[in-house]
Amino acid sequence: MISVDTHIHTLYSHGKATPEEMYDAAVQKGIRVFGFSEHSARPAGMDYPREYREHLAAHWDTYIEKVTALKDNKDGVTVLLGIEMDWMEGNEEFIKEELAKHEFDYVLCGIHFLENWGFDYAKADWESLNDAELTAIYEKYFNTMIPMAQTGLFNTIAHPDIIKIFSCDHFSKWIATEDAQNLVTKALTAVRDAGMSMEISSAGIRKLCQEIYPCETVMGIASKLKLPITFGSDAHSTMSVAFSFDKLEEHARRFGYTESVYFQNGKMHSRPF
Repeated sequence: MISVDTHIHTLYSHGKATPEEMYDAAVQKGIRVFGFSEHSARPAGMDYPREYREHLAAHWDTYIEKVTALKDNKDGVTVLLGIEMDWMEGNEEFIKEELAKHEFDYVLCGIHFLENWGFDYAKADWESLNDAELTAIYEKYFNTMIPMAQTGLFNTIAHPDIIKIFSCDHFSKWIATEDAQNLVTKALTAVRDAGMSMEISSAGIRKLCQEIYPCETVMGIASKLKLPITFGSDAHSTMSVAFSFDKLEEHARRFGYTESVYFQNGKMHSRPF
């Protein structure tokens, strides 16, 4: 049974529940290592059509205080203070400055932007793209994963094939090609060599693609590389904490995984499931 969930959001960004409510849901679902990973700040120009930036900034200190207080729980649950930091190539100094503001247990890397396009926001952005344009986007996504890993700033690559979110059928055809698999191998090798882990996420099941992040092909590559894995629900509500973790466990075991990792004070720890 998976007892670790290290990808959680709250009402201080665009979630629906307080840290305390998310924690209570985790306890009820048997989670023993629970990591809060609220979204990071982003520089101007890295914008979604509907932004939560000002709301998050206004409540950030409260969020930190509440999560820190939950570390002293009486339930025997290890509570971790993490962050989902957006990787924005060319903004490395901004990222370093943000990460230096607190002592985070771990840093998830969320790749949501290619240049200044938040590609995971709207299906409409993808509807007019042809096959060649889609392929170029996938290649750009996995190519940017390499310099991200080489910065040494991150512990985990979150939802590693989120780029398929609005074009899953075409992505499935692309990932089946030798060129695609060679690129993904290169990207995940950089992740492994940086001492990072790869997240297996149930968020994709709740999205339009209706598929676990990452897909079986990416899982097979990760397994061959002996890349450590983590588990995350990417929950934005209490109902989504540890969502479909039975399916994630089956997915992981199919590729030979029997333990996952988490980071505490920046150090990797393993836990069987």
